[in-house]
Order: sequence, then structure tokens, then C-alpha cells
Amino acid sequence: MEIRRPASEIRHVPADSTPRQLPGPGCGHGRRPFALTPQLPHLIAEGQISLAGAGLVAAANYLGYLVGALDALKARTPQQSRLRLEGGLWLCVGLTLTSAWVEGFWPHTLLRFGLGIASAWVLVVITGLSQQLAVQAGRPRLGSLVFAGPSVGVMITGLTALGMNLHGQHSDSIWLVFGGIALLLALVSQPLLPRPQPASDTDPLPHQNRPRALYALLAAYSLVGLGYIIPATFLSQMAASRFHGQWQADLFWPAFGLAATLGVMLVSLRQQTPGGTRRWLVVALCLQALGTLACTLPGMAGLALGVALTGGPFLAGMQLVMQYARELDPQGHQRNVGLLTASFALGQLLGPLLAAASSHLSGGLQPALYVAGAGLLMAGGLMLGRTTNVVGTNSFAPTTTAQSVARNAPLPHRERGLGYGVPEGLRTSPPQNRTQIRSRS
Repeated sequence: MEIRRPASEIRHVPADSTPRQLPGPGCGHGRRPFALTPQLPHLIAEGQISLAGAGLVAAANYLGYLVGALDALKARTPQQSRLRLEGGLWLCVGLTLTSAWVEGFWPHTLLRFGLGIASAWVLVVITGLSQQLAVQAGRPRLGSLVFAGPSVGVMITGLTALGMNLHGQHSDSIWLVFGGIALLLALVSQPLLPRPQPASDTDPLPHQNRPRALYALLAAYSLVGLGYIIPATFLSQMAASRFHGQWQADLFWPAFGLAATLGVMLVSLRQQTPGGTRRWLVVALCLQALGTLACTLPGMAGLALGVALTGGPFLAGMQLVMQYARELDPQGHQRNVGLLTASFALGQLLGPLLAAASSHLSGGLQPALYVAGAGLLMAGGLMLGRTTNVVGTNSFAPTTTAQSVARNAPLPHRERGLGYGVPEGLRTSPPQNRTQIRSRS
């Protein structure tokens, strides 16, 4: 049965150029906007928004993120994916700079909505493409390191905000500096982005249902979006309220980024074992849940523990989710990246709305943090069940994508041999004896 191939499964770059293209996705992925969290204390102190309004502004950002993720699924050609990647990159720059000249709830809400769309475009394209590039280069571990880009972005924005706050700068000046950093990183990333190549005529893909375990993963990832987003969005505000505006409060956000970077490195260097990805994911989700609940404890110790336990698994958990999805369904991995991102965005959208309701009804974020921690525990519980139909026990294994496809294919497809029906952009070696294989089938 012939089905239409999405752009994520069409060849984007020649295989021989893959190694030198690997830095490009990391730079682009690291340009997702992480500027709102350290700015919330300023916007609230300046009277531009309230704490409840901050939740709604963040919700607008994640609504845009959901819209952008769903739109990215519509890309059917490499050119359409490239347009979203570059357009999202430069929209992040332009809208961040524009934030310096706006005031009030509604202008910031509209800007965050646009930034959400742009960041989702970049994330969906880069996450799927980086995994493909790394596998083609024979260095699949490098595909995981793309998740270090956002954590570096957190550290950059956090340290920049710390320096600007020590000099008594207001939110408009900080937005300008954030925009300048975004412009510099975009100029560096632009020439490193991979160029699309037209795909050759290939055999049609066989029809294949998604594994049941993937639907459990989608549900769990929605709960992760709900759970992590409340401490991640309001961390700086919680620190500012406990330290009464002292400069020490600005240390927590870059510390969150440092913990996230270390988490990504740890997961990238882990030893691969059958079922190991799922077990690591369960541990990461439980640690995040404990960290979210720790943020409800009074004083500096509770917040510091929350930073370590939520920051460390923050991007490492995303990394593990994408690796586990690849093990479950290697043939449709890049398409599944868009579905996972959309489900994650749905949870992210609900998180700030929950925070706004919590602030309005109780005057604080503690009820929302309790719900977020429970959601992360539920996500871990969904991953505890035994999983069948896992194609690749090792997401870093040096097996070819064609071999993974053949193992996961229905029986008639397996009989046709490796490589038959696999898009050329995903092949690492040409199929052998295709004529003889077809004649036997």
C-alpha cells in the first residue's frame, strides 16, 4: 500500500556532508527563546503584568508552541521544512528585539504567542533532522547532544540577566541585550544549517501501525509538559519572592541551565542496555516530580533542591523520550517527533493556566506545584509497564536505519529484504539483489 511520505522522511542532506553539518542543528536548536523566565520578576515589579497575568502570558507562548508543532507536521518537502527552520530562527530574533518596545499584558501576550510558533518550528525540524544526521554520520550519540543547546541558552539568559540586574537595568534594556545575543547566535547558525536536496524516486513505504507503547509515551509526554513547565517558568519569580529582590535570586536560573547541561551529558554517555532507555526515563520523571515538590519547601534549601532535581532531568528527559520513540518506531521517528512535540505543548499550555488559577485562588503557586508533581509521577507510572514491540534495544547502536525498518515491518515486507521500500534519504547502503528479491516475492 502506497502512502505519502512526510518531509521529515525525505532526504535533507547528502550523506557525505553529514559530519560537517552536525554543529548546525545544535546551534539552531539552542536558539529557542528562554528569555521570559528571568524577565517575569521585572515585568511584575514594573506593573506591566500580575502574577496571574504572567501565567496567561506564558500560556500564550505555549499555545503558539502547540500551533507551531501542529503546523510543522504539514511540511511535505525539504523546502517546506527548511522554510520553517529558517523562518522560526529569525522570528525568534525579531520578536525578542520587539519585546523591548512594548508594554503591558496584551502586547507581551501576542509576542509570546508568535515566539511559541517560531520555537516549535525550529524544535520539530532540528530534533528530527539532528538524529538523522548523526545516524548517517555513524555517530548517533552526537544527535543527543543537540539537547545541550537549550540548556546553554538557559545559562546565557540567566547569567546575562544577573549581570544586567547588578547594574540596575530594567526589562527593556534586558530585552535588547537578549535580542542582540539572539541575533549573534542566528548569524553563526545560519551558514551551518543543512541544505535540502531533492529525493530520488524510491519505492513506496509499507503501511505500518504505530506501536501501542507509543501512545502511552504520548500521554506521558503531555503530563511531562504540564509538570515541568510550572517550576521552569516561575523559578525566577519564586526565587525573587524568597530573596526579596536580592541578587542571589538571579543565580537559580543559570544554575538550572547548568544542571540541565550536566543531565544531557550524563544521559548521552550512559551505557546502552536492552530496556535501559525506558528505565532511565522513569528515573528522570521521578526525580523531576521530587524536584517540583521540593520547590514548595520554605527557604533557600528547598528551592536549591528543586533546581537540581528538576533541572538535571529537564532536557535529559526530553532526550530519553525521543530516543525511546526511535526504539519503538524507527521508521516513523521523525514524524513522531512532531506528534510528541504537539502533545508536550498541550501539557505546557495547561501548566501556566493552572498556575494562573492557583495564584488567583490561593495567592501562590503551591497548589499548582503539587498538581505538577503528581502529573510527573503519573507520567513515570505510564512508563513502568512492560513494553513489547521494541524494535531497537539500543538507540545508539550502529545498525542501519534500513535494518531497523525491516525488523519493524510486517512479515511480507521483511521477506522482501533490507532496504526495500525505505526512502533513499534514510538508507546507509544500497539494497542488494533487488531484482532477485522482487522476483521471489
